[in-house]
Amino acid sequence: MKTVNKICQILAIVFGLASLVLFFTEFATVVSNGESISFIGAQLGFGGGKYGLAKSADILFCFWLTVIGTALSGFSFKSKKLRYAAPVFSLASGIYMLVIALSKPEKFVDKRPLEGVSSITYSNFVLLTAIALFVFTAFAIAYLFIDDMIEVSESKGAKKTIIKRLISFLRDYKSEVKKIVWPGLKDIVKNTGIVLLMCLLVGILIWAADFGLGKLLDLILGLKS
Repeated sequence: MKTVNKICQILAIVFGLASLVLFFTEFATVVSNGESISFIGAQLGFGGGKYGLAKSADILFCFWLTVIGTALSGFSFKSKKLRYAAPVFSLASGIYMLVIALSKPEKFVDKRPLEGVSSITYSNFVLLTAIALFVFTAFAIAYLFIDDMIEVSESKGAKKTIIKRLISFLRDYKSEVKKIVWPGLKDIVKNTGIVLLMCLLVGILIWAADFGLGKLLDLILGLKS
């Protein structure tokens, strides 16, 4: 099981790096004044370049999420606590990139710096990047659960698996919710009235202080003049 665990960890990093590489492939083709211009994902995200392209905040956000997720997967060799965060970032990036891939290019490719734009089309690499991110997430989650199972088996029952801890938490939460005593209609009306009255009193005090200080300031300025 330890071998499978290491393989999942390594594959998570590999697909994380593959996702980053895909950001440097052709993402979109823009037809401007009859000229077909291709842009890689990094160009769309960071902007600038020959055409002074504006930044695409969405693609840039996905890029940095992928960088963080891949880095956390790599650092998990040193600190196992980071294994929880890596799939969160990779999953968020994968979902965001899938939304980008399935949406119209005009929503995520800023065409304002270019003139006479007649069409914008995505390449297959946009969807491929989303798929790579989901595979990255799958291996990161597999590593998380398998590593957790290994720790539980080595602890000889002293620890619980993530799933058992989650079930235990939900059960405790359910039992605590049952202990809540909900107020009746009479108490709700009474408490709401008290809150509204206090808000009114505080508002009057603030208004009075503001009015008084304003008059005092006018008096001081009048004496100086």
